[in-house]
Amino acid sequence: MKPADIDEFFKRMAKANPEPRTELDAVNPYTFLVSVVLSAQTTDKGVNKATAPLYEKVKTPQEMLALGEDGLKTYIKTIGFYNVKSKSVIKLSQALVEKFEGRIPETREELMTLPGVGRKTANVVLNQCWGKPVIAVDRHVLRVANRTGLAKGETPDEIEDQLMKAIPDKWKRHAHHWLVLHGRYVCLARKPSCPDCPVSDLCAFKDKTP
Repeated sequence: MKPADIDEFFKRMAKANPEPRTELDAVNPYTFLVSVVLSAQTTDKGVNKATAPLYEKVKTPQEMLALGEDGLKTYIKTIGFYNVKSKSVIKLSQALVEKFEGRIPETREELMTLPGVGRKTANVVLNQCWGKPVIAVDRHVLRVANRTGLAKGETPDEIEDQLMKAIPDKWKRHAHHWLVLHGRYVCLARKPSCPDCPVSDLCAFKDKTP
């Protein structure tokens, strides 16, 4: 996609949704980080349903450690892989207390030292909690980037690198959310809603739906 088309792509995204927000519910950066970890292979809606009562009781890593792994499981047992995720959240909370006095790091490098936190999770937290102009590449972003021609690649790292180079700085703050929401509600995996797409004329996808 040409630079002018990329600029127009995000101009339209911004017009349709000036302040895109995550669909994960949280009360502070710590609970947001927990929700992101819990959301792997699970819908945001499912995570929100489980964490609503959890976050009434737990708002800090110290409180999570006091709740304990078994206690956490009672709240998130409706979430896929809840046994593994419970262990990850407890290890994560322990590391936050031991290494960062319970605060959420504001750099990717520090976030990625935490158990269960990879580059994508770190970028989501940096973008949502600290307003950093970074792009987290999940399956939606990977699909939208390849289909539209914004970027081409098979791995999240490839796509992230290309998007960071191609997207004008003025759009990077919200680019991640625009792409995620576009992939979640318009550019669907099985059958994209091309007639409802605000950037269809800019998109390089050859098999557009009528």
